[in-house]
Amino acid sequence: MKFGDLFGTPSLLKRDSSQFDRGDVSFIIVAGAMVSFMIPGLAFLYSGLSRRKSALSLIWAVSASNAVCIFQWYLWGYSLAFSPTATNGFIGNLANFGLLNVLGDPSPGSPLIPDLLYSFYQMEFACVTVGILMGGIAERGRVLPAMIFTFFWMTLVYCPLACWAWNINGWGFKWGVLDYAGGGPVEIGSGVAGLAYAWVLGRRQDKELLNFRPHNVAMVNLGTFILWFGWLGFNGGSAFGANLRAIMAIWNSMIAPAFGGIVWCLLDYRLERKYSMVGFCSGSIAALVAATPASGYIHPWASVIMGIVAGAVCNYATKLKFLMRIDDALDLFAEHALGGIIGLLFNGFFASHSIIALDGVNTNVNGGWVDHNWKQLYIQFAYVCATCGYTFVATAIIAKAIDMVPGLHLKTTPEGESAGLDEVEIGEFANDYIEVRRHFSDWSAFGDRMVDSVASEMGGLPDLQKDGHRLRLEDPNLEIIEEKNSEIIEEPQPISQER
Repeated sequence: MKFGDLFGTPSLLKRDSSQFDRGDVSFIIVAGAMVSFMIPGLAFLYSGLSRRKSALSLIWAVSASNAVCIFQWYLWGYSLAFSPTATNGFIGNLANFGLLNVLGDPSPGSPLIPDLLYSFYQMEFACVTVGILMGGIAERGRVLPAMIFTFFWMTLVYCPLACWAWNINGWGFKWGVLDYAGGGPVEIGSGVAGLAYAWVLGRRQDKELLNFRPHNVAMVNLGTFILWFGWLGFNGGSAFGANLRAIMAIWNSMIAPAFGGIVWCLLDYRLERKYSMVGFCSGSIAALVAATPASGYIHPWASVIMGIVAGAVCNYATKLKFLMRIDDALDLFAEHALGGIIGLLFNGFFASHSIIALDGVNTNVNGGWVDHNWKQLYIQFAYVCATCGYTFVATAIIAKAIDMVPGLHLKTTPEGESAGLDEVEIGEFANDYIEVRRHFSDWSAFGDRMVDSVASEMGGLPDLQKDGHRLRLEDPNLEIIEEKNSEIIEEPQPISQER
């Protein structure tokens, strides 16, 4: 047997390439590239949401997990998730190990595109999932154990979840679960796994939780809209062709986050009397998460309802981490897990056969309650319970097992947490800066510093000379160049005159 025969390359000469529409193929290539662009979007979002001293570590973790995921997917991830010859309903086999025989046959997900393109597109879904999951290490998780965890988590958690929902022999697929673009594998997988990882990792120090706020809200906004752009390829491309169902999914992916962002922002306004940029971005992402499993199943009017519900429910769900006493720093559970659950349950109510059939392929798939398919809701609910339970337990076991290996403890030291992961893990920084004051209260616009600032503008002494704070000038490597006490200069006090 020749080497080429072993890897199936001669079959390319016999295959009729005209069986695939070049427009469909081109559309999915572009959609896959758009999904890939979500990786830097996640990195910027997480970096902006964190403290400055750990901002670059999250960018590194998201970027490096992308590389680990690509390797795992090429090695055996695609085969474990989508090999059509596996019949156990839980996980695939190694028939397509190393992309063996993955070339130009119709894909297991859709006859509209070839298997090789489908494997690339699904790989980008997996990369986004582990990128989201990396938010669980925020500000206290070591990056090397997180990369090892990523490889095993992809193999033992993500691949089974993808098999359940999308493999033609998966138990969820056979049972009739409606999961368009990944409410289970992507959203519940990343959100619940992030919660489990944070639980094993442990809480940050109490002093690190005081006055916590995003260090760069502009980067949060940039990351959000990069994600929104990529999500159009994520949801639109899940129709696997340039057809009306893809356009409907894109429309739903615009409508839902618009309403979700507004609702979240208004809920925050009732408390703070401020229009929060972080709140608007959070609501938009929560609704995009809900649109992931539902955008290719429901009418636009249902997306309006879904966006409102997702924005409200996920907003209130950010309080659950305090009840559970789990330091879910970036609210992965509230946004991704619950958002995915909302989308999956909405399919039970509002999925419509008329929308599903727009791709010209899934013409015999029933919808939900709007099509009088009453059993669909409990199918969706059972699927949610199965994915949540399996993901949390399996993730916690994997994380704890890695944490017990000498040298692979998941959490950094208390000193490392105080110094910041950028210094102890990366050795580089997202921003070069001169630190003037350490405490947030020193910058309060409603404290004494406001008076000092006004006095300075009116010709008085600079506030650095009056308050006795230590002035620290730092180079990009956090090496102190100069540290000195500013002199306290007493101002003459006016002599009161009694009348």
